[in-house]
Amino acid sequence: MEALVGILGAAVLVLAGAVVYLVTRGGGQLDAKKQLIDAQLAEIGSKLERVTSAVQGVDTRLTTQLRTFGEQTAALTTSTESLRSVLANSRARGQWGERMAEDILRAIGLVEGVNYRKQPTLADGRGRPDFVFFLPGDLSLNMDVKFPFDNYRRYIEAESNAARETYEKAFLRDVRGRIKEIATREYIDPEGGTVDYALLFVPNESVYAFICERDSTVLDYSLSVRVVCCSPHMLFAMLALVDQAARTLGIRKASEEIVSLMGRFNAEWRRFGDSLEALGKRLASSERAYGELIGPRKRRLERSLDAIDALRDQRGLPIASDEQGSLLPDDALFALASVEDGED
Repeated sequence: MEALVGILGAAVLVLAGAVVYLVTRGGGQLDAKKQLIDAQLAEIGSKLERVTSAVQGVDTRLTTQLRTFGEQTAALTTSTESLRSVLANSRARGQWGERMAEDILRAIGLVEGVNYRKQPTLADGRGRPDFVFFLPGDLSLNMDVKFPFDNYRRYIEAESNAARETYEKAFLRDVRGRIKEIATREYIDPEGGTVDYALLFVPNESVYAFICERDSTVLDYSLSVRVVCCSPHMLFAMLALVDQAARTLGIRKASEEIVSLMGRFNAEWRRFGDSLEALGKRLASSERAYGELIGPRKRRLERSLDAIDALRDQRGLPIASDEQGSLLPDDALFALASVEDGED
């Protein structure tokens, strides 16, 4: 900014020198040229004020940005120190890994106690994985989130290439040892109800990329012993796929049960139809028997009764009163109604 002001001041001095020159040699045109020069000087002064104001504004914004950058740098330094302290403590590292894993499980939609359990002790005390996931068919999948970061932290903090190389080899050796430790535990026990592999969670994408970049044989070794190393993104994809497969299998089993129930329902429905048809036939037979009972048989009985009334009238006999009882007992009427169908 000071350089720019100096340049503008020099320009003003040059114009002043030009004025002096014109005064000494101008003659009769001095007044007109003087007015022109005054106008130009006034314009230059106005522009100089605007430039000075703009430079001051830029200086103010630059100062504000530098202050903000300093605050952000301080915050980043604090975060880095916090992360360094976390990585330096094995227990804190374990809690950090568990927290990241739980965030991933919640993002997928898995529920503790329904889809997984935390740090259960396996049968006969054979191990204690950090997470056990429930799979269809009474199977389980074990995952451990404890990961060796000590030598990786030393590698980051090393100041010489020799020290970084030493810590790099030590870190990769620690990773292999952790994989071997999981493989030799009872985390993989198909006869005991687990799937034939286990998960090792690497709770940092940069660390996972570092392992792949510096020694890809580490991951080859992990697969050879049935241990799958997962970064946060890989764990999300894998568990989401496992959850979707479990849901699909559950739907398939439910569909098979429904189809089986439909088969049983169909058999029962056919038996119901047969019984209903037999009942219909019996009802039809009863209806025919009832029609015959109130048809020809009733008319035959009525003719017999008419003959009896005619005989009573012919002999002049009176109708017996209720006290004397009916001519035929009630049982006789029912006996007449139960005559076989083939009888005239």
